[in-house]
Amino acid sequence: MTVAVTRYISLSAMAPTDTDAAHLARTLTLAAQGGYAVSPNPRVGAVIADADGVVLGEGYHHFAGGPHAEVEAISDVAEKHPGADLSTATIYVSLEPCCHHGRTPPCTDAIRHAGIGRVVIASEDPSEHAAGRGLGILRDEGIDVVVGNGELSAAARMLNQPFRKHARSGRPWVLFKSAMSLDGKVATSSGDSKWISSEPSRLLVHQWRAASDAVAVGIGTAVADDPQLTARLPEPVERQPRRIVFDSLARLSLSSKLVTDATSVPLTVVVSRAAPRAATDALENHGVDVVVATGEHEPARIRSALDQLGAANVTSILLEGGPRLAGAFLDAGEIDEVRLFVAPLLLGGHSARDPIESEGVERVADAIRPLTFDSERIGDDLLISARLKEW
Repeated sequence: MTVAVTRYISLSAMAPTDTDAAHLARTLTLAAQGGYAVSPNPRVGAVIADADGVVLGEGYHHFAGGPHAEVEAISDVAEKHPGADLSTATIYVSLEPCCHHGRTPPCTDAIRHAGIGRVVIASEDPSEHAAGRGLGILRDEGIDVVVGNGELSAAARMLNQPFRKHARSGRPWVLFKSAMSLDGKVATSSGDSKWISSEPSRLLVHQWRAASDAVAVGIGTAVADDPQLTARLPEPVERQPRRIVFDSLARLSLSSKLVTDATSVPLTVVVSRAAPRAATDALENHGVDVVVATGEHEPARIRSALDQLGAANVTSILLEGGPRLAGAFLDAGEIDEVRLFVAPLLLGGHSARDPIESEGVERVADAIRPLTFDSERIGDDLLISARLKEW
């Protein structure tokens, strides 16, 4: 990606102005309105302003397969200012305009046909079919291209971490969440964990589920809790996340809540080659998608499963446990962000469970150190968020 980014930066005619920065900030606000409905596409916002910086129109990508942000903004201008000459106008976009044919035509064509004279973007598109190509096409057409930088560009990249990881690696972006006591335990010695976190924290988790392509747990959690793993919120949820169970031997009961509603809410069970054929056939006959993960050890099988899920356009996963599965993801290097609820209680117990049971490191000097580290109060709990990777 280094070569592509270098070419990308060289396309800039000049640094963004303060007016540019203000309009780019607006594109990020617009992009965020797209939410999960755009997956597996990125969230993108666009603003068109005249030479004096007056906004003529704006738009954002509403849903996958729908018009892109640039087209929405151009249509908004046409409706509000019919026949407007856009040769001296600027279109601000949170992400590099696409230049390929997908479910919609290239946005570079829409910009050219609209006669827009200047393009300012906040971040590059790391996809193989993009990576500066769209900007090069625009520049070849005589359009002035400016690339943003600094905090706004970083914020634009953060807005689309699932899309960016999927574009670069083919795998879903993984958010691991857990709730633990003050002494770092996620369950008592007997396995009881209901409820460590407060009700406001659990509501927030349901919001994270609704924003994710998939929710994943291990077979231990599936057997112990018989969960639904759906997003249950006060307002209607238009799309439920795919449920994923990592179950190497296909032990998930056909009478479990996950299986009984698999025909209405997608369910994937990830098994190993050791899973009995009769068990996997029975799951498939109940509407379950079965993925066979290969590899010599758990981390390798995690990567194999993520490759296959990514190929099926799963771009984000909320990993909810249990501790062993979280450990396998960590050992595989496939946890991108961690969010831990710390509750004001003590559990104790030598055999009480830890949030992550992985191989770990032998020296503190070898510990994984997050790129960012934040905390906030949620109900009675403290929510700690740590970003481990940036894509």
